[in-house]
Amino acid sequence: MRVFIIGVAGAGMAPLAALLCKAGHAVRGSDVAFDPPMGPRLREWGVETVTGTDPALLDWAPDLVVVGNVCRRDHPLAVAAEARGLRRVSLPTALRELVFPGRPVVAIAGTHGKTTTTAMVAKILEDAGLEPGFLVGGIPLGGEPFALGRAARSLTSRSAHAPFVIEGDEYDSAFFEKQPKVWGYAPQMAILTSIEHDHVDIYPDEDSYLAAFRGLCERLPENGLLVANAADARVRKIVAGSNMTARVVWYAGHDLSGRPFPGGDVGDELPIWTAHEVGLTGDGDVLQRFDLFVGPTSVGRYGVGIFGTHNVANTVAAIALAVEGFGLPVREVAMRLANVRGVKRRLERLLDAPITVYDDFAHHPTAVETTLRAARARHRSARLVALYEPRSATACRAMHQEAYASAFVPADVVVLAPLGRSLPEHERLDLPRLAGELRARGRTVLTPASLDELLAETRALVRPGDVVVSMSNGAFGGVPHKLAEALSR
Repeated sequence: MRVFIIGVAGAGMAPLAALLCKAGHAVRGSDVAFDPPMGPRLREWGVETVTGTDPALLDWAPDLVVVGNVCRRDHPLAVAAEARGLRRVSLPTALRELVFPGRPVVAIAGTHGKTTTTAMVAKILEDAGLEPGFLVGGIPLGGEPFALGRAARSLTSRSAHAPFVIEGDEYDSAFFEKQPKVWGYAPQMAILTSIEHDHVDIYPDEDSYLAAFRGLCERLPENGLLVANAADARVRKIVAGSNMTARVVWYAGHDLSGRPFPGGDVGDELPIWTAHEVGLTGDGDVLQRFDLFVGPTSVGRYGVGIFGTHNVANTVAAIALAVEGFGLPVREVAMRLANVRGVKRRLERLLDAPITVYDDFAHHPTAVETTLRAARARHRSARLVALYEPRSATACRAMHQEAYASAFVPADVVVLAPLGRSLPEHERLDLPRLAGELRARGRTVLTPASLDELLAETRALVRPGDVVVSMSNGAFGGVPHKLAEALSR
């Protein structure tokens, strides 16, 4: 089949293109830019790519046109496809029809932690010999089957009924299919990591956002499974208030002080699966150590190759899914976690010395704070420099003005890039006010007028021994890699 993908460099669309290529389809795709990490990978995966929106690109006469959710109704290629009578489908529909038939689907959903947890579940099932297919909205790092940095894996003919693990995004599917993508995957099993109002461009209030997750719970089949975070109050609320019939298994990760992450309590739900952080080991490739419990029973002390309290929670969720959903031996699963190395742009270390540079996807204030706290725990005595680009629809708005003032507290220096969107003054995040509040808390704050100035000022500011954490849900103008390259010299 000939498949044309509009918006092919997206975090979900690029892995879809890879999957379809590996399944034997001829795949072409267009986009306005091909930025890392996905852009450079597309050609490696065998996807023909072209920049632009010229309707003549459809002269190739594809059998199917997959329309990304970044496309509006008036997108030239979407309009041309309709005018030519070409079948248009969303990413979930393409997967459901071309990849999923006959395979149990596992969706990893929630506001935070989806990408890392998806990669982790896929790695666990692969190590167990289940030959899973997977689609991750990022480039997994380290260890088979991720050694080549693949974000997607198709299934072989001998594993036609093997599970498929997918990142369950709550964003809508397409302009002609206004429902959460995760609904379209029709999963049999799911993990629900967290819920916190996000994507305000399509979910104007918290109730509308909560409905996306309630709908996921209610769509799980009666013989399905939900692994849910008992430490998140909204997750507990959604599960309790839904009409779901699937089995629910609760989990929670605890920090060094013994508090469950992220909420500090587990309500009335007693988690069956719990992991308690016990510290870090190693100087280069660190291991985040934790004690694992099933009910009141300890099953040992283990380590995972990604650090941060939030990743203790992600890890116990992945273990619980593998054991409860697939019957894998818990100790064998946990012992293999040291090989897990996370995903690009999730506290990805770009430079070790003389200055340590990390790149991260964080943009919501909770994610910003969690990322910075993880870096602070890893580098306790270093000066921590946070570079932040408010770019998403949520990040650019004033709805989290107060939360951002607290989110950057773990950092010593904060460098704020200009807003990535143009919004009315009463709606947008007030960067001068945020800078003032951070200075009042004793932080050094820079507010450069452009990304070029940000790069220059950061280079002048940092000194050997510093730790820099760059955070943006976009390309950030290449700042993280440009900075790492300059500092390495």
